[in-house]
Amino acid sequence: MSAVLPSLDLPSYEEAAARVAVYAAQRSRVRPAQERVELGQASGRVLAQPLLADRDQPPFARSTRDGYACRVAEASTHKPLAIAGASRAGDPPSGPLSPGTAWEIMTGAPVPDGADAVAMLEHIEESPSSDRTSGHIRLLPPRTLKPGENIVAQGVQACAGDELLPAGTVLHSGQIALAATCGYASLDVCLRPRVAILTTGDELVPIDSSPAPGQIRNSNAPMLSSLVANAGGVPWILPTAADNPQALDEALSQAAAADLLLISGGVSAGKFDLVEAALSRIGAHFRFTGVRIQPGKPTVFGDLPRRTSTGSQPLPFFGLPGNPLSSAVSFLLFAAPVLAALAGNRESPPRFALAQLAPPADRHGKPDLTRFLPASCTFSASTDQPPQVSFVPWHGSGDLVALARSNCFLVVPQDVHSVAPGSLVRILLL
Repeated sequence: MSAVLPSLDLPSYEEAAARVAVYAAQRSRVRPAQERVELGQASGRVLAQPLLADRDQPPFARSTRDGYACRVAEASTHKPLAIAGASRAGDPPSGPLSPGTAWEIMTGAPVPDGADAVAMLEHIEESPSSDRTSGHIRLLPPRTLKPGENIVAQGVQACAGDELLPAGTVLHSGQIALAATCGYASLDVCLRPRVAILTTGDELVPIDSSPAPGQIRNSNAPMLSSLVANAGGVPWILPTAADNPQALDEALSQAAAADLLLISGGVSAGKFDLVEAALSRIGAHFRFTGVRIQPGKPTVFGDLPRRTSTGSQPLPFFGLPGNPLSSAVSFLLFAAPVLAALAGNRESPPRFALAQLAPPADRHGKPDLTRFLPASCTFSASTDQPPQVSFVPWHGSGDLVALARSNCFLVVPQDVHSVAPGSLVRILLL
Protein backbone atom coordinates (compact mmCIF):
# COMPACT_ATOMS: atom_id res chain seq x y z
CA MET A 1 0.00 0.00 0.00
CA SER A 2 1.50 3.32 -0.96
CA ALA A 3 1.96 5.98 1.66
CA VAL A 4 0.04 9.22 1.50
CA LEU A 5 2.47 12.10 1.91
CA PRO A 6 1.74 14.51 4.77
CA SER A 7 -0.47 17.39 3.75
CA LEU A 8 0.44 21.02 4.38
CA ASP A 9 -3.27 21.82 4.63
CA LEU A 10 -4.00 20.64 8.16
CA PRO A 11 -7.62 19.77 9.02
CA SER A 12 -9.50 21.63 11.72
CA TYR A 13 -10.47 19.75 14.87
CA GLU A 14 -13.96 19.15 13.49
CA GLU A 15 -12.61 17.84 10.18
CA ALA A 16 -10.13 15.52 11.88
CA ALA A 17 -12.77 14.29 14.32
CA ALA A 18 -15.08 13.52 11.38
CA ARG A 19 -12.39 11.42 9.70
CA VAL A 20 -11.82 9.50 12.90
CA ALA A 21 -15.58 8.97 13.34
CA VAL A 22 -15.93 7.55 9.82
CA TYR A 23 -13.01 5.20 10.42
CA ALA A 24 -14.37 4.12 13.81
CA ALA A 25 -17.78 3.41 12.29
CA GLN A 26 -16.17 1.20 9.65
CA ARG A 27 -14.19 -0.76 12.23
CA SER A 28 -17.21 -1.14 14.52
CA ARG A 29 -18.94 -3.28 11.86
CA VAL A 30 -16.60 -6.12 12.79
CA ARG A 31 -17.72 -7.44 16.14
CA PRO A 32 -14.83 -8.34 18.46
CA ALA A 33 -14.35 -11.80 19.91
CA GLN A 34 -16.08 -12.43 23.20
CA GLU A 35 -15.62 -14.20 26.50
CA ARG A 36 -17.83 -15.04 29.47
CA VAL A 37 -17.13 -13.42 32.84
CA GLU A 38 -18.77 -13.63 36.23
CA LEU A 39 -21.15 -10.76 36.94
CA GLY A 40 -18.91 -9.46 39.73
CA GLN A 41 -16.07 -9.06 37.22
CA ALA A 42 -18.13 -7.38 34.50
CA SER A 43 -17.86 -3.74 35.58
CA GLY A 44 -16.44 -1.60 32.78
CA ARG A 45 -16.71 -4.39 30.21
CA VAL A 46 -18.72 -4.17 26.97
CA LEU A 47 -21.77 -6.39 26.57
CA ALA A 48 -21.31 -8.80 23.64
CA GLN A 49 -24.86 -10.18 23.54
CA PRO A 50 -28.17 -8.42 24.21
CA LEU A 51 -29.50 -8.63 27.75
CA LEU A 52 -33.02 -10.13 27.72
CA ALA A 53 -35.72 -10.05 30.38
CA ASP A 54 -36.23 -13.53 31.82
CA ARG A 55 -39.70 -12.52 33.10
CA ASP A 56 -41.92 -9.46 33.22
CA GLN A 57 -40.41 -6.40 34.89
CA PRO A 58 -41.73 -6.00 37.46
CA PRO A 59 -42.92 -9.62 37.64
CA PHE A 60 -46.01 -8.60 39.62
CA ALA A 61 -47.93 -5.41 40.35
CA ARG A 62 -46.16 -3.92 43.37
CA SER A 63 -46.80 -1.12 45.78
CA THR A 64 -44.49 1.90 45.83
CA ARG A 65 -45.72 3.06 49.26
CA ASP A 66 -46.66 1.75 52.68
CA GLY A 67 -50.43 1.99 52.95
CA TYR A 68 -53.58 0.18 51.93
CA ALA A 69 -54.48 -1.42 48.61
CA CYS A 70 -58.06 -0.66 47.69
CA ARG A 71 -60.52 0.09 44.92
CA VAL A 72 -60.52 3.73 43.80
CA ALA A 73 -64.28 3.85 43.44
CA GLU A 74 -64.77 2.70 47.03
CA ALA A 75 -61.95 4.55 48.79
CA SER A 76 -62.77 7.90 47.15
CA THR A 77 -66.23 7.90 48.80
CA HIS A 78 -64.40 8.28 52.17
CA LYS A 79 -66.52 5.50 53.68
CA PRO A 80 -64.83 3.03 56.05
CA LEU A 81 -63.29 -0.05 54.44
CA ALA A 82 -62.70 -3.23 56.41
CA ILE A 83 -59.08 -4.39 56.67
CA ALA A 84 -59.09 -7.81 55.01
CA GLY A 85 -55.41 -8.74 55.45
CA ALA A 86 -51.82 -7.61 55.15
CA SER A 87 -48.79 -8.24 52.91
CA ARG A 88 -45.15 -7.27 53.06
CA ALA A 89 -42.34 -7.50 50.53
CA GLY A 90 -41.56 -11.13 49.83
CA ASP A 91 -45.10 -12.41 50.45
CA PRO A 92 -46.87 -14.14 47.56
CA PRO A 93 -49.66 -12.26 45.75
CA SER A 94 -52.99 -12.36 47.55
CA GLY A 95 -56.58 -11.68 46.65
CA PRO A 96 -58.99 -11.26 45.12
CA LEU A 97 -59.87 -8.27 47.24
CA SER A 98 -63.43 -8.54 48.49
CA PRO A 99 -65.81 -5.62 47.88
CA GLY A 100 -65.81 -2.98 50.63
CA THR A 101 -62.39 -3.98 51.96
CA ALA A 102 -58.79 -2.75 51.92
CA TRP A 103 -55.51 -4.63 52.26
CA GLU A 104 -52.63 -3.39 54.39
CA ILE A 105 -49.50 -3.38 52.22
CA MET A 106 -45.84 -2.52 52.53
CA THR A 107 -43.55 -0.96 49.92
CA GLY A 108 -42.49 -3.57 47.37
CA ALA A 109 -45.23 -6.05 48.26
CA PRO A 110 -47.52 -7.57 45.58
CA VAL A 111 -50.80 -5.73 45.13
CA PRO A 112 -53.75 -8.08 45.67
CA ASP A 113 -55.98 -8.88 42.71
CA GLY A 114 -58.96 -6.54 42.53
CA ALA A 115 -57.14 -3.51 44.00
CA ASP A 116 -56.39 -0.66 41.58
CA ALA A 117 -54.63 1.86 43.88
CA VAL A 118 -52.71 2.16 47.13
CA ALA A 119 -53.68 4.84 49.64
CA MET A 120 -50.59 6.14 51.42
CA LEU A 121 -50.47 5.50 55.15
CA GLU A 122 -50.38 9.22 55.98
CA HIS A 123 -53.55 9.84 53.93
CA ILE A 124 -55.84 7.45 55.80
CA GLU A 125 -57.57 7.30 59.15
CA GLU A 126 -57.30 3.97 60.96
CA SER A 127 -59.81 2.39 63.30
CA PRO A 128 -58.02 -0.87 64.11
CA SER A 129 -59.33 -3.70 66.22
CA SER A 130 -57.23 -5.55 68.73
CA ASP A 131 -55.79 -7.93 66.11
CA ARG A 132 -55.37 -5.18 63.42
CA THR A 133 -56.99 -7.39 60.78
CA SER A 134 -60.68 -6.71 61.42
CA GLY A 135 -60.51 -2.94 61.88
CA HIS A 136 -61.35 -0.27 59.34
CA ILE A 137 -59.60 2.48 57.41
CA ARG A 138 -60.95 5.58 55.71
CA LEU A 139 -59.36 7.83 53.10
CA LEU A 140 -59.21 11.30 54.58
CA PRO A 141 -61.33 13.84 52.67
CA PRO A 142 -61.09 15.76 50.44
CA ARG A 143 -58.34 13.52 49.00
CA THR A 144 -59.30 11.07 46.26
CA LEU A 145 -57.37 8.37 44.43
CA LYS A 146 -56.69 7.73 40.76
CA PRO A 147 -56.49 4.27 39.16
CA GLY A 148 -52.91 2.98 39.34
CA GLU A 149 -51.83 5.46 42.02
CA ASN A 150 -48.79 4.21 43.96
CA ILE A 151 -48.71 0.97 41.96
CA VAL A 152 -46.15 -0.19 39.40
CA ALA A 153 -48.06 -2.50 37.08
CA GLN A 154 -46.74 -5.92 36.10
CA GLY A 155 -44.64 -5.76 32.91
CA VAL A 156 -44.78 -1.95 32.64
CA GLN A 157 -40.96 -1.77 32.46
CA ALA A 158 -40.50 -4.78 30.19
CA CYS A 159 -42.11 -8.06 29.21
CA ALA A 160 -40.47 -11.46 29.32
CA GLY A 161 -38.13 -11.86 26.34
CA ASP A 162 -37.75 -8.12 25.69
CA GLU A 163 -34.27 -6.77 24.92
CA LEU A 164 -33.30 -4.61 27.87
CA LEU A 165 -29.75 -3.70 26.84
CA PRO A 166 -28.24 -4.00 23.35
CA ALA A 167 -24.85 -5.48 22.60
CA GLY A 168 -22.20 -2.79 22.84
CA THR A 169 -23.42 -1.37 26.16
CA VAL A 170 -20.72 -0.55 28.69
CA LEU A 171 -21.57 -2.23 31.99
CA HIS A 172 -21.66 -0.03 35.06
CA SER A 173 -23.56 -0.32 38.34
CA GLY A 174 -27.06 0.18 36.89
CA GLN A 175 -26.57 -2.32 34.07
CA ILE A 176 -25.07 -4.88 36.45
CA ALA A 177 -28.03 -4.49 38.82
CA LEU A 178 -30.41 -5.07 35.89
CA ALA A 179 -28.49 -8.18 34.83
CA ALA A 180 -28.67 -9.50 38.38
CA THR A 181 -32.43 -9.06 38.64
CA CYS A 182 -32.79 -10.96 35.35
CA GLY A 183 -30.78 -13.89 36.70
CA TYR A 184 -27.50 -13.37 34.84
CA ALA A 185 -24.78 -14.78 37.09
CA SER A 186 -22.33 -14.32 34.20
CA LEU A 187 -22.30 -12.33 30.98
CA ASP A 188 -20.80 -12.54 27.49
CA VAL A 189 -18.53 -9.54 27.04
CA CYS A 190 -16.24 -8.34 24.25
CA LEU A 191 -12.56 -9.07 24.46
CA ARG A 192 -10.65 -5.91 25.28
CA PRO A 193 -8.44 -4.64 22.45
CA ARG A 194 -4.69 -4.91 22.93
CA VAL A 195 -3.10 -1.48 22.57
CA ALA A 196 0.62 -1.26 21.89
CA ILE A 197 2.25 1.82 23.45
CA LEU A 198 5.55 2.82 21.88
CA THR A 199 7.40 5.76 23.41
CA THR A 200 10.31 7.21 21.48
CA GLY A 201 13.19 9.49 22.34
CA ASP A 202 16.85 9.33 23.34
CA GLU A 203 16.07 11.50 26.35
CA LEU A 204 13.78 8.95 28.03
CA VAL A 205 14.95 6.75 30.90
CA PRO A 206 13.04 4.22 33.05
CA ILE A 207 10.96 5.48 35.95
CA ASP A 208 13.25 3.96 38.57
CA SER A 209 16.36 5.54 37.04
CA SER A 210 18.21 8.68 38.11
CA PRO A 211 18.12 10.88 35.00
CA ALA A 212 21.42 12.34 33.82
CA PRO A 213 21.53 15.96 32.70
CA GLY A 214 19.26 16.35 29.66
CA GLN A 215 17.29 13.17 30.41
CA ILE A 216 13.75 12.72 31.74
CA ARG A 217 11.84 9.78 33.14
CA ASN A 218 9.33 8.13 30.81
CA SER A 219 6.00 9.48 32.07
CA ASN A 220 4.03 9.04 28.84
CA ALA A 221 4.08 5.24 28.90
CA PRO A 222 2.26 4.90 32.26
CA MET A 223 0.00 7.87 31.44
CA LEU A 224 -1.11 6.34 28.15
CA SER A 225 -1.42 2.95 29.82
CA SER A 226 -3.86 4.46 32.32
CA LEU A 227 -5.84 6.21 29.59
CA VAL A 228 -6.04 2.98 27.56
CA ALA A 229 -7.21 0.93 30.56
CA ASN A 230 -9.85 3.54 31.46
CA ALA A 231 -11.08 3.48 27.85
CA GLY A 232 -11.54 -0.30 27.84
CA GLY A 233 -8.27 -1.51 26.31
CA VAL A 234 -5.43 -3.69 27.49
CA PRO A 235 -2.18 -1.67 27.49
CA TRP A 236 0.94 -3.32 26.11
CA ILE A 237 4.00 -1.16 26.78
CA LEU A 238 6.80 -1.77 24.28
CA PRO A 239 10.45 -0.98 25.01
CA THR A 240 11.30 2.65 24.36
CA ALA A 241 12.73 3.24 20.89
CA ALA A 242 15.75 5.42 20.30
CA ASP A 243 15.71 8.24 17.77
CA ASN A 244 17.20 6.31 14.85
CA PRO A 245 15.61 4.53 11.86
CA GLN A 246 16.75 1.03 12.79
CA ALA A 247 15.36 1.22 16.33
CA LEU A 248 12.03 2.54 15.08
CA ASP A 249 11.77 -0.14 12.38
CA GLU A 250 12.38 -2.88 14.94
CA ALA A 251 9.91 -1.40 17.40
CA LEU A 252 7.17 -1.04 14.79
CA SER A 253 7.59 -4.67 13.72
CA GLN A 254 6.84 -5.76 17.32
CA ALA A 255 3.54 -3.87 17.33
CA ALA A 256 2.01 -5.90 14.50
CA ALA A 257 0.24 -8.17 16.99
CA ALA A 258 -1.70 -5.29 18.57
CA ASP A 259 -5.21 -4.07 17.77
CA LEU A 260 -4.20 -0.41 18.03
CA LEU A 261 -0.80 1.28 18.07
CA LEU A 262 0.00 4.47 19.98
CA ILE A 263 3.36 6.10 19.27
CA SER A 264 4.48 8.86 21.58
CA GLY A 265 7.01 11.39 20.32
CA GLY A 266 8.89 11.84 17.09
CA VAL A 267 5.99 13.21 15.04
CA SER A 268 6.94 16.89 14.84
CA ALA A 269 9.08 18.50 12.17
CA GLY A 270 12.44 18.37 13.91
CA LYS A 271 15.63 16.74 12.65
CA PHE A 272 15.14 13.72 14.90
CA ASP A 273 11.38 13.37 14.46
CA LEU A 274 11.59 10.16 12.45
CA VAL A 275 8.29 8.40 13.13
CA GLU A 276 6.40 9.41 9.99
CA ALA A 277 9.28 8.28 7.80
CA ALA A 278 9.42 4.95 9.63
CA LEU A 279 5.67 4.48 9.16
CA SER A 280 6.00 5.34 5.47
CA ARG A 281 8.67 2.66 5.03
CA ILE A 282 6.19 -0.04 6.04
CA GLY A 283 3.37 1.24 3.86
CA ALA A 284 1.38 3.46 6.20
CA HIS A 285 -1.76 5.09 4.90
CA PHE A 286 -1.96 8.53 6.53
CA ARG A 287 -5.43 9.94 7.18
CA PHE A 288 -4.07 13.15 8.63
CA THR A 289 -0.61 14.32 9.66
CA GLY A 290 -1.41 17.20 11.95
CA VAL A 291 -4.51 18.96 13.25
CA ARG A 292 -5.23 22.62 13.90
CA ILE A 293 -5.41 22.22 17.69
CA GLN A 294 -3.33 23.30 20.67
CA PRO A 295 -1.86 21.28 22.26
CA GLY A 296 -1.56 18.29 19.92
CA LYS A 297 -1.03 19.94 16.56
CA PRO A 298 1.47 17.32 15.24
CA THR A 299 -0.90 14.37 15.86
CA VAL A 300 -0.78 11.72 13.12
CA PHE A 301 -3.50 9.18 12.28
CA GLY A 302 -3.54 6.32 9.83
CA ASP A 303 -3.28 2.57 9.49
CA LEU A 304 -0.69 -0.01 8.53
CA PRO A 305 -1.22 -2.90 6.10
CA ARG A 306 -1.37 -6.24 7.86
CA ARG A 307 -2.59 -9.74 7.15
CA THR A 308 -4.11 -11.80 9.94
CA SER A 309 -5.49 -15.32 10.18
CA THR A 310 -8.90 -13.92 9.23
CA GLY A 311 -7.66 -11.89 6.26
CA SER A 312 -6.46 -8.36 5.67
CA GLN A 313 -7.07 -6.16 8.69
CA PRO A 314 -5.11 -2.88 8.82
CA LEU A 315 -3.56 -1.84 12.11
CA PRO A 316 -4.76 1.65 13.13
CA PHE A 317 -2.14 3.91 14.65
CA PHE A 318 -1.85 7.34 16.22
CA GLY A 319 1.37 9.26 16.38
CA LEU A 320 0.98 11.40 19.48
CA PRO A 321 3.19 14.38 20.34
CA GLY A 322 5.79 13.65 23.01
CA ASN A 323 4.73 16.41 25.40
CA PRO A 324 2.35 14.84 27.93
CA LEU A 325 -0.53 17.35 27.70
CA SER A 326 -0.44 17.08 23.91
CA SER A 327 -0.39 13.31 24.12
CA ALA A 328 -3.31 13.18 26.58
CA VAL A 329 -5.47 15.61 24.58
CA SER A 330 -4.78 13.80 21.31
CA PHE A 331 -5.62 10.44 22.87
CA LEU A 332 -8.94 11.68 24.28
CA LEU A 333 -9.98 13.42 21.07
CA PHE A 334 -8.91 10.88 18.46
CA ALA A 335 -7.55 7.57 19.77
CA ALA A 336 -10.35 6.96 22.30
CA PRO A 337 -13.12 6.81 19.63
CA VAL A 338 -11.18 4.23 17.60
CA LEU A 339 -10.43 2.21 20.73
CA ALA A 340 -14.14 2.27 21.63
CA ALA A 341 -15.02 0.92 18.18
CA LEU A 342 -12.47 -1.87 18.46
CA ALA A 343 -13.85 -2.73 21.90
CA GLY A 344 -17.41 -3.09 20.56
CA ASN A 345 -18.51 -0.06 22.59
CA ARG A 346 -21.65 1.70 21.27
CA GLU A 347 -20.74 4.88 23.14
CA SER A 348 -18.86 7.48 21.17
CA PRO A 349 -16.08 9.35 22.97
CA PRO A 350 -14.75 11.95 23.49
CA ARG A 351 -16.92 13.20 26.35
CA PHE A 352 -17.76 16.88 26.45
CA ALA A 353 -19.85 18.82 28.95
CA LEU A 354 -20.99 22.40 29.52
CA ALA A 355 -19.75 24.52 32.42
CA GLN A 356 -19.55 28.16 33.43
CA LEU A 357 -16.15 29.81 33.27
CA ALA A 358 -15.16 31.11 36.70
CA PRO A 359 -13.32 34.42 37.24
CA PRO A 360 -10.90 36.06 37.05
CA ALA A 361 -9.22 36.05 33.63
CA ASP A 362 -10.46 35.77 30.07
CA ARG A 363 -9.29 32.83 28.03
CA HIS A 364 -7.99 33.87 24.66
CA GLY A 365 -8.25 32.00 21.40
CA LYS A 366 -5.62 31.62 18.71
CA PRO A 367 -6.19 32.20 15.02
CA ASP A 368 -7.07 28.96 13.21
CA LEU A 369 -6.50 26.75 16.29
CA THR A 370 -8.97 25.05 18.62
CA ARG A 371 -7.43 25.24 22.08
CA PHE A 372 -7.77 22.63 24.84
CA LEU A 373 -6.50 24.28 28.00
CA PRO A 374 -5.90 22.44 31.30
CA ALA A 375 -8.75 23.19 33.70
CA SER A 376 -10.47 22.06 36.86
CA CYS A 377 -14.26 21.75 37.03
CA THR A 378 -16.23 21.82 40.26
CA PHE A 379 -19.45 19.88 39.87
CA SER A 380 -21.46 21.71 42.51
CA ALA A 381 -24.33 20.11 44.36
CA SER A 382 -26.31 23.30 43.86
CA THR A 383 -29.33 22.79 41.63
CA ASP A 384 -29.44 26.42 40.50
CA GLN A 385 -25.83 26.78 39.37
CA PRO A 386 -24.03 25.07 36.49
CA PRO A 387 -20.65 23.39 37.06
CA GLN A 388 -17.86 25.94 37.50
CA VAL A 389 -14.64 25.50 35.51
CA SER A 390 -11.38 27.28 36.28
CA PHE A 391 -8.29 27.55 34.15
CA VAL A 392 -5.22 25.76 35.58
CA PRO A 393 -2.06 27.83 35.00
CA TRP A 394 0.37 25.96 32.78
CA HIS A 395 3.79 26.42 31.33
CA GLY A 396 3.48 24.68 28.00
CA SER A 397 2.38 21.22 26.95
CA GLY A 398 5.14 19.55 28.95
CA ASP A 399 3.71 20.77 32.27
CA LEU A 400 2.82 17.58 34.14
CA VAL A 401 1.97 19.53 37.31
CA ALA A 402 -0.81 21.33 35.43
CA LEU A 403 -2.05 18.06 33.95
CA ALA A 404 -2.15 16.38 37.37
CA ARG A 405 -4.16 19.29 38.80
CA SER A 406 -6.73 19.14 35.99
CA ASN A 407 -9.85 17.05 35.58
CA CYS A 408 -10.81 18.46 32.19
CA PHE A 409 -9.70 20.72 29.35
CA LEU A 410 -11.38 24.04 28.59
CA VAL A 411 -12.29 24.22 24.90
CA VAL A 412 -11.71 27.55 23.14
CA PRO A 413 -13.02 27.23 19.55
CA GLN A 414 -10.81 28.43 16.73
CA ASP A 415 -13.21 31.19 15.70
CA VAL A 416 -13.49 32.68 19.21
CA HIS A 417 -11.19 35.56 20.13
CA SER A 418 -11.71 35.24 23.89
CA VAL A 419 -14.02 33.66 26.46
CA ALA A 420 -15.10 35.90 29.34
CA PRO A 421 -15.77 34.81 32.93
CA GLY A 422 -19.39 33.79 33.38
CA SER A 423 -19.62 32.41 29.85
CA LEU A 424 -21.03 28.93 29.24
CA VAL A 425 -18.17 26.89 27.76
CA ARG A 426 -17.46 23.36 26.59
CA ILE A 427 -15.07 21.18 28.54
CA LEU A 428 -13.38 17.94 27.46
CA LEU A 429 -13.59 15.48 30.36
CA LEU A 430 -10.53 13.52 31.39
